[in-house]
Amino acid sequence: MISRRHLVLGIASGGLLANAASALVPTPRQTPGPFYPDVLPSESDSDLTVLGGGAPATGEVIVVEGRVLGADGRPVPGAAVELWQANAFGRYAHSADRSDVPLDPNFQGYGAVRTDADGRYRFRTIRPGAYAGRTRHLHFYATGPGFERIPMQMYFARDPGNEVDFLYRSLQTPQLREAVTVGFAEGRGVFDIVLG
Repeated sequence: MISRRHLVLGIASGGLLANAASALVPTPRQTPGPFYPDVLPSESDSDLTVLGGGAPATGEVIVVEGRVLGADGRPVPGAAVELWQANAFGRYAHSADRSDVPLDPNFQGYGAVRTDADGRYRFRTIRPGAYAGRTRHLHFYATGPGFERIPMQMYFARDPGNEVDFLYRSLQTPQLREAVTVGFAEGRGVFDIVLG
């Protein structure tokens, strides 16, 4: 099923920006949470599954990709996109995460990229583990020329934890939830970020 948001994005990319793009839903701002990295890893590239050329991280490898767009539907080239997350066990590489689940020394946990001329970005990472009080999610910051740096979270479609997660439930309309809920097929999901 094609969502209203992706239909609008498809029309916008076809050049009919004037009328259709006004319906784009800006990606809702959400808390960056307590675990934005207090120390950045030695690498901060787009592949979070390998750190320092060593063994691969534990967990299911996924690819998250998409475009950064303005509310008018136009791509934002050169936008900065940051991703950070818990590892496959549900723990962050952060000094304040006192969880008793293991750290993964092979998981980068944080990456940062710039969008290309078409506003596209791509990360290779692992599906995060859930932890007490939260469903599986990825954290993002995104900004571009003329846009404020916005924290947001991405959620996994059909995850049973979504409906009991207090932050997911705080998104009060179906459109806001749809804007941050991503389905994955063959390990690949599309998360388009709309700034505005």
